[in-house]
Amino acid sequence: MSLPEIVPRAEWRAAREELLEKEKAVTRALDALRAERRRLPMVPVDREYVFEGGDGKAALLDLFQGRQQLVVHHFVFDPEWETGCRCCSAFLDQIGHLAHLHARRTTFAAVSRAPFTRILPFKARMGWTVPWYSSHPGDFDADLGVLREEDGGTAQRPGVSCFLRDGDRVFHTYSAFGRGMEGLGSTASLLDLTALGRQEPWEEPQGRAHAAGAPVAREPLRYHDEYDD
Repeated sequence: MSLPEIVPRAEWRAAREELLEKEKAVTRALDALRAERRRLPMVPVDREYVFEGGDGKAALLDLFQGRQQLVVHHFVFDPEWETGCRCCSAFLDQIGHLAHLHARRTTFAAVSRAPFTRILPFKARMGWTVPWYSSHPGDFDADLGVLREEDGGTAQRPGVSCFLRDGDRVFHTYSAFGRGMEGLGSTASLLDLTALGRQEPWEEPQGRAHAAGAPVAREPLRYHDEYDD
């Protein structure tokens, strides 16, 4: 196995500084890309979908839980399976405490094609507490591009989709699949996919979050049990 070269501390520090400049350039490029993502147009969701969760039947608007944004994890769980996708499970394991998203008026939820009666025991086994809904047997997954034709059949791919609520109207703002999910899991990474972003005053387009009802100054980070939801 080829290991990194061994060098004195001063030489390592010089190499690290050189790499840091490239990392900063990537960060600036990512900031510009995220701003371009927030400028994407949005699509009204006029179709009525029916989900099933812990409280029974729910509409897409209900999944917001009263907040303004919704991030859906398209968790691959075929209606015939007893357990969910291993890759999707690893992704869900990375999701932290949701209070930090909630403080930014954003709800996170998983949605799968399996009936809720199959989801519930697997969710309990994994010890997850995130909201999880069944879209079975509706067309939500097909309409969002989660299902695709593959080798003569229909396959589901993992992904995330973001939605924005304006009153009772729901809009689809963004979706990502495959490698587009790499690096996701933290609060900041999920907010970066949404139309309102992290709701920081420096973000472009400036004033977006405030115009949508967010405070002028973003609420500072707190311990997750100190937020007033």
